[in-house]
Amino acid sequence: MHCPYCSSEVTRVIDSRLGDSGEGVRRRRECTDCQERFTTFEHVVFQMPVVIKNDGRRERFDEVKLRRGITRALEKRHIEAEAVEGVVNRIMRLFTHKGEREVSVEKIGEAVMNELRGLDDVAYVRFASVYRRFQDLDAFSDEVEKLKESLSTDDSETIPIEEVGSTESRRVKLSLLKGYRDR
Repeated sequence: MHCPYCSSEVTRVIDSRLGDSGEGVRRRRECTDCQERFTTFEHVVFQMPVVIKNDGRRERFDEVKLRRGITRALEKRHIEAEAVEGVVNRIMRLFTHKGEREVSVEKIGEAVMNELRGLDDVAYVRFASVYRRFQDLDAFSDEVEKLKESLSTDDSETIPIEEVGSTESRRVKLSLLKGYRDR
């Protein structure tokens, strides 16, 4: 590790510990030449699969596009930034842990819709309207009806969502359409 202050190649590790998320290592280092201290982070880098577009083109997975689509669907909704990061991380983990070299844009869209459905009903419908390219009002209202039906079949107002990267499932509290149905 080169010292960021004097570019010396001789540094020593003073302290090592797990990072905040437990998925990386935080190391405190000291340069033996200039005695300056600095922190480095070490984490595993997964190779993201190549995305197969609807027209057959292939492009690299773009985390910025994923985050932008999710953020756009959540515009003017009271959702914390940490929740958005969690959604992005779970989706990325899903596709890196599967080990596939290529993934279709349809699979990514379905994963986003699954996550948004558990996070916010309006964001889910917004994303679905763009992703599924509804041609008319009937197609849009059919999707809203499906969402209402799925909510009314569960009295506890929770739905299981498969935890990405594992076989466990978690329960997510939904406030979906409840307030909107009463208006």
